[in-house]
Amino acid sequence: MRLAVFSDIHGNLTAFETLLADLASVGEVDRLWCLGDLAALGPQAGATVQRVRALVDHYGEEKFQVIGGNADRYLITGERLAMPPVKEAENLAQRVAVLKGRDAALNWDTEQLTWEDYEFMAKRLGRELHLSVKGYGTVIGVHAIPGDDEGQNLRPDSPEEEARDALLDREGRLALVGHTHHQFDRDLGNWRVINPGSVGMSFGRPGVVEWALLTFDEKGGLTVDLRAIPYDVEAAIGAASATGHPNVAMVTQRLRQGA
Repeated sequence: MRLAVFSDIHGNLTAFETLLADLASVGEVDRLWCLGDLAALGPQAGATVQRVRALVDHYGEEKFQVIGGNADRYLITGERLAMPPVKEAENLAQRVAVLKGRDAALNWDTEQLTWEDYEFMAKRLGRELHLSVKGYGTVIGVHAIPGDDEGQNLRPDSPEEEARDALLDREGRLALVGHTHHQFDRDLGNWRVINPGSVGMSFGRPGVVEWALLTFDEKGGLTVDLRAIPYDVEAAIGAASATGHPNVAMVTQRLRQGA
């Protein structure tokens, strides 16, 4: 059984098309999982969601499963990521500028969605994925951590006890997670945690599309291929200008330099 897993496209259609081309090169897969953050902050929010919707229609809801992430929730509910108070007076103006730029981008992203796009994303907020693999066990898929689409407990460098605690309320053997934009494969003893990385906005490797191909054999073994494919960053930045994105500078910085 072969499972393709990817996350955090963030409206980068150029990167997403690169992923799809690489996916086609590896042959047939049995399932595709997308772990959320489809559109927000990238250059082509609406077009990316529409591409995902078309693929769900093509493969069917059972084969291609999509859940929402925190940035999807921002577009659907109008919520925003909370920030700690600034501690120095001179930092307040900088905070205001950051909020203006961020909120302009998120508001614009929402404007790019059709009603069908909005409904598609809204129905997937708060969801998790579960799969029982014969001979291997239970696999779960979440955006960040179970029950919290902004949780930071499952990072490549999070303390093991903290990471295990994040999975205490779930049963399974393998957890597939997104959100951090860092690709990794961690053994926590009772759990294995794999993050396929970010399709459209890698923090660790800007300019690279990250995803994972998992192959389960009949004897209960698992082979993990963490894939990293360069894409045309300048084309993605050009798309931001062409679509009228209100914060091209932010898009440029994130795509060229990461976090």
